[in-house]
Amino acid sequence: MNGKAAKEDLDSRIFDTLNIILLIICTVVIIVPLWNVIISSFSSGKALAEGGFIFWSPEFSLENYRAVFNDSNIWQAFFISVSKTTIGVVTHVFFCAMVGYGLSKKYIRGRKLYVAMGVITMFFSGGMIPTYLLIKSLGLLNSFWVYIIPALFSFYDVVILMNFFRNVPDSLEESAKIDGAGDWHIFLKIFIPLSMPAMATIALFNGVGQWNDFMTTKLYITDQSLYPLQMMLYEIIVQSQTQSMQNIGGSAVIETTTKGVQLATIVITTLPIILIYPVLQRYFISGMMLGAVKE
Repeated sequence: MNGKAAKEDLDSRIFDTLNIILLIICTVVIIVPLWNVIISSFSSGKALAEGGFIFWSPEFSLENYRAVFNDSNIWQAFFISVSKTTIGVVTHVFFCAMVGYGLSKKYIRGRKLYVAMGVITMFFSGGMIPTYLLIKSLGLLNSFWVYIIPALFSFYDVVILMNFFRNVPDSLEESAKIDGAGDWHIFLKIFIPLSMPAMATIALFNGVGQWNDFMTTKLYITDQSLYPLQMMLYEIIVQSQTQSMQNIGGSAVIETTTKGVQLATIVITTLPIILIYPVLQRYFISGMMLGAVKE
Protein backbone atom coordinates (compact mmCIF):
# COMPACT_ATOMS: atom_id res chain seq x y z
CA MET A 1 0.00 0.00 0.00
CA ASN A 2 2.87 2.34 0.83
CA GLY A 3 4.54 1.50 -2.47
CA LYS A 4 1.37 2.37 -4.38
CA ALA A 5 1.02 5.66 -2.51
CA ALA A 6 4.67 6.50 -3.18
CA LYS A 7 4.19 5.76 -6.91
CA GLU A 8 1.08 8.00 -7.05
CA ASP A 9 3.00 10.75 -5.23
CA LEU A 10 5.87 10.45 -7.73
CA ASP A 11 3.46 10.57 -10.70
CA SER A 12 1.78 13.63 -9.22
CA ARG A 13 5.12 15.42 -8.79
CA ILE A 14 6.16 14.57 -12.35
CA PHE A 15 2.81 15.83 -13.66
CA ASP A 16 3.10 19.07 -11.65
CA THR A 17 6.69 19.61 -12.80
CA LEU A 18 5.78 19.16 -16.47
CA ASN A 19 2.82 21.53 -16.05
CA ILE A 20 5.05 24.18 -14.46
CA ILE A 21 7.64 23.87 -17.23
CA LEU A 22 4.93 24.12 -19.92
CA LEU A 23 3.33 27.17 -18.27
CA ILE A 24 6.72 28.88 -17.92
CA ILE A 25 7.43 28.31 -21.63
CA CYS A 26 3.98 29.68 -22.60
CA THR A 27 4.47 32.70 -20.33
CA VAL A 28 7.87 33.49 -21.84
CA VAL A 29 6.51 33.12 -25.39
CA ILE A 30 3.72 35.61 -24.56
CA ILE A 31 5.61 38.12 -22.41
CA VAL A 32 8.90 38.47 -24.33
CA PRO A 33 7.36 39.90 -27.55
CA LEU A 34 5.18 42.29 -25.52
CA TRP A 35 8.16 43.44 -23.49
CA ASN A 36 10.20 43.93 -26.65
CA VAL A 37 7.47 46.14 -28.15
CA ILE A 38 7.37 48.28 -24.99
CA ILE A 39 11.17 48.61 -24.80
CA SER A 40 11.39 49.37 -28.52
CA SER A 41 8.78 52.11 -28.17
CA PHE A 42 11.09 53.84 -25.66
CA SER A 43 14.15 53.43 -27.88
CA SER A 44 15.81 56.12 -29.97
CA GLY A 45 15.79 56.05 -33.74
CA LYS A 46 19.47 55.09 -33.78
CA ALA A 47 18.89 52.11 -31.46
CA LEU A 48 15.96 50.91 -33.56
CA ALA A 49 18.06 51.23 -36.72
CA GLU A 50 20.88 49.15 -35.25
CA GLY A 51 18.47 46.62 -33.65
CA GLY A 52 19.83 43.48 -32.01
CA PHE A 53 18.23 44.00 -28.57
CA ILE A 54 15.38 42.05 -27.01
CA PHE A 55 15.10 42.77 -23.28
CA TRP A 56 16.81 46.16 -22.94
CA SER A 57 17.47 49.07 -25.25
CA PRO A 58 21.00 50.49 -25.44
CA GLU A 59 19.61 54.02 -25.83
CA PHE A 60 16.32 55.18 -24.33
CA SER A 61 14.30 58.11 -25.63
CA LEU A 62 10.85 59.65 -25.17
CA GLU A 63 10.81 61.20 -28.63
CA ASN A 64 8.43 58.59 -29.99
CA TYR A 65 5.81 59.40 -27.34
CA ARG A 66 6.41 63.14 -27.72
CA ALA A 67 5.74 62.79 -31.45
CA VAL A 68 2.50 60.91 -30.73
CA PHE A 69 1.15 63.27 -28.05
CA ASN A 70 2.17 66.41 -29.92
CA ASP A 71 -0.07 65.40 -32.80
CA SER A 72 -3.51 66.94 -32.21
CA ASN A 73 -5.08 64.25 -34.42
CA ILE A 74 -4.03 61.60 -31.88
CA TRP A 75 -6.02 63.30 -29.10
CA GLN A 76 -9.07 63.61 -31.35
CA ALA A 77 -8.71 59.95 -32.35
CA PHE A 78 -8.38 58.95 -28.69
CA PHE A 79 -11.59 60.83 -27.85
CA ILE A 80 -13.42 59.10 -30.72
CA SER A 81 -12.15 55.67 -29.64
CA VAL A 82 -13.18 56.19 -26.01
CA SER A 83 -16.59 57.59 -27.01
CA LYS A 84 -17.49 54.89 -29.51
CA THR A 85 -16.28 52.12 -27.20
CA THR A 86 -18.14 53.42 -24.14
CA ILE A 87 -21.40 54.22 -25.93
CA GLY A 88 -21.16 51.11 -28.10
CA VAL A 89 -20.62 48.74 -25.17
CA VAL A 90 -23.41 50.21 -23.02
CA THR A 91 -25.98 50.24 -25.83
CA HIS A 92 -24.96 46.82 -27.16
CA VAL A 93 -25.15 45.08 -23.79
CA PHE A 94 -28.43 46.76 -22.82
CA PHE A 95 -30.09 46.08 -26.19
CA CYS A 96 -28.98 42.42 -26.25
CA ALA A 97 -30.12 42.02 -22.64
CA MET A 98 -33.59 43.34 -23.48
CA VAL A 99 -33.95 40.95 -26.42
CA GLY A 100 -32.53 38.05 -24.41
CA TYR A 101 -34.92 38.77 -21.53
CA GLY A 102 -37.91 38.69 -23.86
CA LEU A 103 -36.84 35.51 -25.68
CA SER A 104 -36.15 33.74 -22.37
CA LYS A 105 -39.91 33.73 -21.64
CA LYS A 106 -41.62 30.65 -23.03
CA TYR A 107 -45.02 32.35 -23.15
CA ILE A 108 -43.90 34.93 -25.76
CA ARG A 109 -45.84 34.43 -29.00
CA GLY A 110 -43.68 33.66 -32.03
CA ARG A 111 -40.65 33.04 -29.82
CA LYS A 112 -39.43 30.05 -31.85
CA LEU A 113 -39.73 32.06 -35.07
CA TYR A 114 -37.71 34.94 -33.63
CA VAL A 115 -35.05 32.54 -32.39
CA ALA A 116 -34.86 30.81 -35.79
CA MET A 117 -34.50 34.18 -37.54
CA GLY A 118 -31.73 35.13 -35.14
CA VAL A 119 -29.87 31.85 -35.63
CA ILE A 120 -29.92 32.38 -39.41
CA THR A 121 -28.14 35.72 -38.99
CA MET A 122 -25.32 33.89 -37.16
CA PHE A 123 -24.48 31.90 -40.30
CA PHE A 124 -25.48 34.17 -43.20
CA SER A 125 -25.00 37.85 -43.93
CA GLY A 126 -25.69 40.18 -46.84
CA GLY A 127 -22.01 40.77 -47.59
CA MET A 128 -19.87 43.87 -47.81
CA ILE A 129 -21.51 45.63 -50.77
CA PRO A 130 -25.15 45.20 -49.63
CA THR A 131 -24.12 46.29 -46.14
CA TYR A 132 -22.44 49.39 -47.57
CA LEU A 133 -25.57 50.24 -49.57
CA LEU A 134 -27.68 49.79 -46.44
CA ILE A 135 -25.39 52.04 -44.39
CA LYS A 136 -25.51 54.64 -47.17
CA SER A 137 -29.32 54.51 -47.42
CA LEU A 138 -29.57 55.03 -43.65
CA GLY A 139 -27.41 58.15 -43.91
CA LEU A 140 -24.69 56.76 -41.67
CA LEU A 141 -21.74 57.45 -43.96
CA ASN A 142 -19.30 59.88 -42.32
CA SER A 143 -21.37 59.76 -39.15
CA PHE A 144 -20.30 58.85 -35.62
CA TRP A 145 -23.40 56.66 -35.31
CA VAL A 146 -22.04 54.22 -37.89
CA TYR A 147 -19.92 52.92 -35.00
CA ILE A 148 -22.95 52.46 -32.73
CA ILE A 149 -26.13 51.48 -34.62
CA PRO A 150 -24.82 48.55 -36.74
CA ALA A 151 -23.11 47.11 -33.64
CA LEU A 152 -26.21 47.26 -31.43
CA PHE A 153 -27.25 43.64 -31.94
CA SER A 154 -25.47 40.30 -31.83
CA PHE A 155 -27.63 37.20 -31.61
CA TYR A 156 -24.69 35.22 -30.25
CA ASP A 157 -24.65 37.52 -27.21
CA VAL A 158 -28.44 37.31 -27.02
CA VAL A 159 -28.23 33.51 -26.78
CA ILE A 160 -25.71 33.76 -23.92
CA LEU A 161 -27.90 36.20 -21.97
CA MET A 162 -31.08 34.31 -22.80
CA ASN A 163 -29.67 31.08 -21.33
CA PHE A 164 -28.38 33.00 -18.30
CA PHE A 165 -31.81 34.55 -17.70
CA ARG A 166 -33.40 31.10 -17.79
CA ASN A 167 -31.30 30.08 -14.78
CA VAL A 168 -32.77 32.86 -12.64
CA PRO A 169 -35.26 31.18 -10.26
CA ASP A 170 -38.90 31.75 -11.17
CA SER A 171 -39.67 32.40 -7.52
CA LEU A 172 -37.79 35.71 -7.68
CA GLU A 173 -39.92 36.96 -10.57
CA GLU A 174 -43.14 35.63 -9.04
CA SER A 175 -42.48 37.30 -5.69
CA ALA A 176 -41.71 40.59 -7.47
CA LYS A 177 -44.99 40.40 -9.41
CA ILE A 178 -46.89 39.70 -6.21
CA ASP A 179 -45.39 42.92 -4.81
CA GLY A 180 -46.69 44.79 -7.85
CA ALA A 181 -43.50 45.05 -9.93
CA GLY A 182 -43.85 45.28 -13.71
CA ASP A 183 -41.67 43.74 -16.40
CA TRP A 184 -39.36 46.78 -16.65
CA HIS A 185 -38.87 46.86 -12.89
CA ILE A 186 -38.16 43.11 -12.76
CA PHE A 187 -35.74 43.38 -15.69
CA LEU A 188 -33.81 46.37 -14.30
CA LYS A 189 -33.86 45.55 -10.59
CA ILE A 190 -33.61 41.74 -10.58
CA PHE A 191 -32.36 40.26 -13.86
CA ILE A 192 -29.73 42.89 -14.65
CA PRO A 193 -27.98 42.75 -11.23
CA LEU A 194 -28.08 38.94 -11.12
CA SER A 195 -26.70 38.69 -14.67
CA MET A 196 -23.69 40.97 -14.17
CA PRO A 197 -21.12 38.15 -14.71
CA ALA A 198 -22.53 37.34 -18.16
CA MET A 199 -23.04 41.00 -19.06
CA ALA A 200 -19.53 41.93 -17.92
CA THR A 201 -18.09 39.16 -20.09
CA ILE A 202 -20.03 40.36 -23.12
CA ALA A 203 -19.08 43.96 -22.36
CA LEU A 204 -15.38 43.04 -22.23
CA PHE A 205 -15.36 41.14 -25.53
CA ASN A 206 -17.50 43.75 -27.27
CA GLY A 207 -15.36 46.55 -25.84
CA VAL A 208 -12.16 44.94 -27.13
CA GLY A 209 -13.79 44.52 -30.54
CA GLN A 210 -14.99 48.12 -30.59
CA TRP A 211 -11.62 49.46 -29.46
CA ASN A 212 -9.64 47.45 -32.04
CA ASP A 213 -12.04 48.01 -34.95
CA PHE A 214 -10.73 50.04 -37.86
CA MET A 215 -12.50 48.36 -40.79
CA THR A 216 -15.71 50.28 -40.04
CA THR A 217 -13.75 53.52 -40.41
CA LYS A 218 -11.98 52.32 -43.54
CA LEU A 219 -15.26 51.36 -45.23
CA TYR A 220 -17.66 54.09 -44.12
CA ILE A 221 -15.65 57.11 -42.91
CA THR A 222 -13.63 59.60 -44.97
CA ASP A 223 -13.79 62.47 -42.46
CA GLN A 224 -10.48 62.35 -40.54
CA SER A 225 -12.05 64.05 -37.53
CA LEU A 226 -13.97 60.79 -36.96
CA TYR A 227 -10.91 58.54 -37.15
CA PRO A 228 -10.30 56.37 -34.04
CA LEU A 229 -6.88 55.43 -32.70
CA GLN A 230 -6.76 52.16 -34.60
CA MET A 231 -7.26 53.95 -37.92
CA MET A 232 -4.47 56.35 -37.00
CA LEU A 233 -2.24 53.37 -36.24
CA TYR A 234 -3.18 51.83 -39.58
CA GLU A 235 -2.21 55.02 -41.40
CA ILE A 236 1.10 55.19 -39.51
CA ILE A 237 1.89 51.62 -40.60
CA VAL A 238 0.98 52.36 -44.22
CA GLN A 239 3.01 55.58 -44.11
CA SER A 240 6.05 53.76 -42.68
CA GLN A 241 5.85 51.13 -45.41
CA THR A 242 5.57 53.82 -48.09
CA GLN A 243 8.51 55.79 -46.73
CA SER A 244 10.53 52.58 -46.44
CA MET A 245 9.94 51.86 -50.14
CA GLN A 246 10.86 55.42 -51.09
CA ASN A 247 14.08 55.45 -49.05
CA ILE A 248 15.67 52.15 -50.13
CA GLY A 249 19.40 52.76 -50.40
CA GLY A 250 19.14 56.07 -48.54
CA SER A 251 19.02 57.14 -44.95
CA ALA A 252 17.15 54.87 -42.52
CA VAL A 253 16.35 57.70 -40.09
CA ILE A 254 12.84 58.32 -41.44
CA GLU A 255 11.95 54.64 -41.39
CA THR A 256 13.16 54.03 -37.86
CA THR A 257 11.54 57.23 -36.55
CA THR A 258 8.21 56.21 -38.07
CA LYS A 259 8.65 52.71 -36.66
CA GLY A 260 9.21 54.16 -33.20
CA VAL A 261 6.04 56.26 -33.45
CA GLN A 262 4.21 53.17 -34.66
CA LEU A 263 5.37 51.15 -31.63
CA ALA A 264 4.47 53.97 -29.24
CA THR A 265 1.00 54.15 -30.75
CA ILE A 266 0.59 50.38 -30.31
CA VAL A 267 1.44 50.68 -26.60
CA ILE A 268 -0.97 53.60 -26.14
CA THR A 269 -3.84 51.82 -27.89
CA THR A 270 -3.30 48.60 -25.92
CA LEU A 271 -2.91 50.16 -22.47
CA PRO A 272 -6.62 51.02 -21.82
CA ILE A 273 -7.74 47.42 -22.41
CA ILE A 274 -5.02 46.13 -20.08
CA LEU A 275 -6.17 48.56 -17.36
CA ILE A 276 -9.89 47.78 -17.76
CA TYR A 277 -9.59 43.99 -17.72
CA PRO A 278 -8.72 43.64 -13.97
CA VAL A 279 -11.82 45.70 -13.13
CA LEU A 280 -14.10 43.24 -14.94
CA GLN A 281 -12.19 40.10 -13.98
CA ARG A 282 -13.97 39.72 -10.64
CA TYR A 283 -17.25 39.08 -12.46
CA PHE A 284 -15.74 36.01 -14.12
CA ILE A 285 -14.91 34.33 -10.81
CA SER A 286 -18.28 34.15 -9.09
CA GLY A 287 -21.85 35.12 -9.87
CA MET A 288 -24.01 37.37 -7.73
CA MET A 289 -26.88 34.88 -7.98
CA LEU A 290 -25.19 32.27 -5.78
CA GLY A 291 -27.23 31.90 -2.62
CA ALA A 292 -29.90 34.40 -3.72
CA VAL A 293 -32.72 31.88 -3.32
CA LYS A 294 -32.94 28.64 -1.37
CA GLU A 295 -35.55 26.22 -2.59
